[in-house]
Amino acid sequence: MSVALTALTPAAALLLALAIDRWLGEPPVRFHPVVWMGNYLGWTGRRVQQVALQGAVGQPVPNGAMVAALTPDYKAFWLGALYWSAGAASFSVAAWWLQSAVMQGAQAAGGWLGNGASVLLGGVLLALLLKPMLAWRMLQTEVLAVDAALAESLKAGRKRLSWLVSRDTATLTEAQVRESAIESLAENLSDSVVAPIFWFVLLGLPGAVLYRFANTADAMWGYKGVYKGQNWAWAGKWAARVDDVLNWLPARLTGLLLALMGGVPLAALRREAGKTPSPNSGWPMAAMALALAIHLGKPGVYVLNPAGSAPLAGHTLVAIVYASKVLLALIPIATLALVFKAWITA
Repeated sequence: MSVALTALTPAAALLLALAIDRWLGEPPVRFHPVVWMGNYLGWTGRRVQQVALQGAVGQPVPNGAMVAALTPDYKAFWLGALYWSAGAASFSVAAWWLQSAVMQGAQAAGGWLGNGASVLLGGVLLALLLKPMLAWRMLQTEVLAVDAALAESLKAGRKRLSWLVSRDTATLTEAQVRESAIESLAENLSDSVVAPIFWFVLLGLPGAVLYRFANTADAMWGYKGVYKGQNWAWAGKWAARVDDVLNWLPARLTGLLLALMGGVPLAALRREAGKTPSPNSGWPMAAMALALAIHLGKPGVYVLNPAGSAPLAGHTLVAIVYASKVLLALIPIATLALVFKAWITA
């Protein structure tokens, strides 16, 4: 397989995937791989909970109310790890097979279409497979929808925010609703844009798919205790830890790029990023708070940039501008990295 094909096809695929995301958005639900991942995790999660809900005392939980196990529940932990590994392997192998088929097909087509046409063909096909792993347009839409709902009423803003975050929104003030939306934008800029691109550059389509599976599993299983009557204290620990590992570099890359776009001192970024319980989410959220000169936080848990002002309506749009600049800066970096990777592995 030629260096030109292995270098230019993934680079073309990344650019085309971002273009598809911008102009067409998400694929239909029934054809969306991330929805398939969620269905698998939902199905297996119910089976894991049949073990986890027994808790440390071996008693069923009455009426769905319970206290998280205080002692290690290794059975639930390893069952969750087993189901996670089986799902991750299945989706990653499928992605590897599809990518191989695309690259081989493009190479074969190069013999009668020419190299330029084969790169374009391979790029389009690979882009269609990569696009569902990215969700920049959807993220912007959801965050702006919270702002629009807040303009109607606080109740509408709280309700719309509940689509975007897992925290209880019923008692949040207007400023807190806006804080949560901006935090979600910053965190998901890393989770839904930067990290999938990072792993695509490093490991190709299987890397992006593996990351998206891990991130989806963390969103569904990665709770530290009881959530909506389900005990994830140990059952979701594997999913949460793997997501932490896979997000470690992308989160810091996102935070650094946001800091550069917003003129944020790196010392301030490091100081504020360490305030969140998560080892990763504090980096993009702290960078966004410092860039906007506002405070962001979760009531009773942490406050980032406490010296900043409360976020106002205009801050949401500015936050999206900063996030867009991060993506624009990342595109040439990722493209050059793909070309360099192909060159050194040729």
